[in-house]
Amino acid sequence: MSDAMPSSSSLPRHIAIVMDGNRRWARARYLPQVEGHRQGVKAVQRTVEACLEWQIPVLTLYTFSSENWKRPAEEVSALMNLLAFHLRNEMEFLAKGRVQFRALGRLHELPESVRKHVRELEERTQENTQLRFNIALNYGGRQELVDAARGMVRDALSGRLNPDEVTEELFSQRLTTAGLADPDLLIRTGGEQRISNFLLWQMAYTELVFLPVYWPDFDGGHLRQAIRDFASRERRFGAAV
Repeated sequence: MSDAMPSSSSLPRHIAIVMDGNRRWARARYLPQVEGHRQGVKAVQRTVEACLEWQIPVLTLYTFSSENWKRPAEEVSALMNLLAFHLRNEMEFLAKGRVQFRALGRLHELPESVRKHVRELEERTQENTQLRFNIALNYGGRQELVDAARGMVRDALSGRLNPDEVTEELFSQRLTTAGLADPDLLIRTGGEQRISNFLLWQMAYTELVFLPVYWPDFDGGHLRQAIRDFASRERRFGAAV
């Protein structure tokens, strides 16, 4: 099979990825779990570079879910420290690479060290346009829907919103992805075949690709494989053949 990429018209505009398998990658090598997360960061860098090369407009990565707080406190602390470190160190690369960075989720619940670097990176890259790079931090799809509904209820009770005028488009503007096209392609690594509370509203018509590779081993070849799979599918969005 040729390694050539599909034509630009067949490429996804928005790729979302559930980065699964860091801990299993480390266990298979008898390494500390945090080493799997460190190697996972390198896979993130490779993926961003590939999206820049292939001119993918939007990339969204599921970095830390609202359920991940249930993990051992030591692992969560190490993850937060690693996240703060790499947010700080990636600032120059993203800025020079014309990447616009944004974090999605309940950011107010994160440690101040993480929030500080998120704010700085968002401000530093806000004028960049080549790639919109989102990371979902303390994010849960159901949480996002509840937060959006709660805000609309408040507006309705205060008279700022007429419930009869609520549409799908209006609701979408209340989500953390407001202004972005919905994902065309979801990739999940690690061999699991579920979406795990990720972008539930936005993925109504997303094409799903599940890969058996652990996230730390993910590279441009795996991304190309998923994109070729996506390009081979006929997307009808509910319409008849």
